Amino acid sequence: MIGCLLIHGFTGSPFEVEPLAQSLKERTDWKIVVPTLPGHGIELNLKGIQHNEWIDHAENELKALLKQCDTVYVVGFSMGGLIASYLASTYPVDKLVLLSAAAYYVNPKQLAFDIKEMMRDTLKGNLKENELFRRYTRKIRETPMTATLQFRRLVTKIKPVLNDVKVPTLIAQGESDGIVPPKSAHYLYENIGAEEKRLIFYKNSKHLICHCDEKEHLFDEVYNFLTSKPRVGIRN
Repeated sequence: MIGCLLIHGFTGSPFEVEPLAQSLKERTDWKIVVPTLPGHGIELNLKGIQHNEWIDHAENELKALLKQCDTVYVVGFSMGGLIASYLASTYPVDKLVLLSAAAYYVNPKQLAFDIKEMMRDTLKGNLKENELFRRYTRKIRETPMTATLQFRRLVTKIKPVLNDVKVPTLIAQGESDGIVPPKSAHYLYENIGAEEKRLIFYKNSKHLICHCDEKEHLFDEVYNFLTSKPRVGIRN
């Protein structure tokens, strides 16, 4: 049996990767697991949560999959991409997929553009209909500073082990991502120790890459990568 673990991002929920999970369910008979990290989900409760708890939770989900499946793939979105990288460096994972993975965070230029869009919607009276506004104002309101510090500690802790990732790796990044800048994807590509690795950029995709207009192309790339030997190199 083949298993696939998908890990969401900081202050997020399975919603962030659910479209990809659903696509894989429709194309395969794999066991698909999309856990909710401690303190995350529809209602955020991050106060007092330590970054090790997020890693441990994902680790336990992976261990359970490894007991049930002969082949296991791990997909990580944003902060989940860093956790997925750690798991791939430590456990017998067969392939790794990193989506908008947060080796670096906040893209000032794109974030400024997104804020301008929010301002335009404000003038039109449509601000409450702006999905970016709804999602990120909730996150800002419900995320304690201590949780943000824990996120940064997690990134600092996992970056040094990237070279220990030796499994085939696919990295996908939106060029219009206002949260994770394109340099994050380049950093991951350059520092992951796998010989077989591929980096793809999606010109119009923002941070929630699994929900953007180019998502079907992304899902095809992920499916093809996981079901066949990946090619080495960068494609723009």
